[in-house]
Amino acid sequence: MKRFERWFGAVVFAAAAVALLVSSGRDGDWLAGIVFAIVLLAAAWAVSPFFGGRQEPWASIKAKIDDGGVVIFWRPGCVYCLRLKASLGRSGRGAHWVNIWRDPEGAAFVREHNQGNETVPTVLVGGEVLTNPEPGIVSRALAGR
Repeated sequence: MKRFERWFGAVVFAAAAVALLVSSGRDGDWLAGIVFAIVLLAAAWAVSPFFGGRQEPWASIKAKIDDGGVVIFWRPGCVYCLRLKASLGRSGRGAHWVNIWRDPEGAAFVREHNQGNETVPTVLVGGEVLTNPEPGIVSRALAGR
């Protein structure tokens, strides 16, 4: 995927935030403009490649993963990935997170297990690959570690 495509959603949200802020300023309603701009900028961050923090490359995880490990393949802007991350809360920190937009080997693993599609979240739990699993399944797997 090209760099521009990775940033497209974030740029659109950020541009909308700036346009809304300017428009609200002209109308004299700065407070509403600032509040909506903050919401739009938060959305821009959530769909940007920066969301998710530090990432581990699939090659290094693959070398050290044991049968009890949990690996979550995700990408920025995926609402199902956001749902999983929010549902897991702090327990999600126990999983290895692989951003398939930053890691070609991780993307290849996902395509291999999803009929050539980059369907995320794809979760590796104890050697079993699950595509878009219920958050409870992943949570239980993380609790059992």
